[in-house]
Amino acid sequence: MNKAFVKESSDDDEDGAELPSLAIPAGAKNYITPQGYQRLKDELLQLIDVDRPEVVRIVHWAASNGDRSENGDYIYGKRRLREIDRRIRFLTKRMDLAEVVDPSVHHGSDQIFFGARVTYANQHGQQHTVTILGIDELDPLNGLISWISPVARALTKARIGDTITLRTPAGIDELDILSVDYPMPVS
Repeated sequence: MNKAFVKESSDDDEDGAELPSLAIPAGAKNYITPQGYQRLKDELLQLIDVDRPEVVRIVHWAASNGDRSENGDYIYGKRRLREIDRRIRFLTKRMDLAEVVDPSVHHGSDQIFFGARVTYANQHGQQHTVTILGIDELDPLNGLISWISPVARALTKARIGDTITLRTPAGIDELDILSVDYPMPVS
């Protein structure tokens, strides 16, 4: 098939795994908890030690079957191999830039820093609980927010009992900080 009709480009090897919303701000460090770093490391090792060798085995087997132009196993395998290699590069770069921060060093503190689990109430009385983590650990639906998010930036360095101002697209919101918790130090 002519290359003009194929959507694949030579830029396919670029790191497209990083979404714009997950970009690290220029000059900032990639803060991450020890648990988050371990998850990245586990995923990287899974890809290198298990997934990639399995796909390479399948591609090798499919290539030995002859005609590769209509060989679904071969075509899919090569595509999956590129995806795995792209993810390996992405994870390697993220881990190289990672600054592991143990939030338990702040255990017992009432001031908000990276790793804090914060409960706050907005001006309508609705309570929210969020944990401020690294950009590779976020899960907004479960209250895990990135330290670069507007809410986290507004909360950082505030203390229990403080009222902070948060600018949102809907306007200005006042947040009352109700509690701040950190994980227990591991001994």
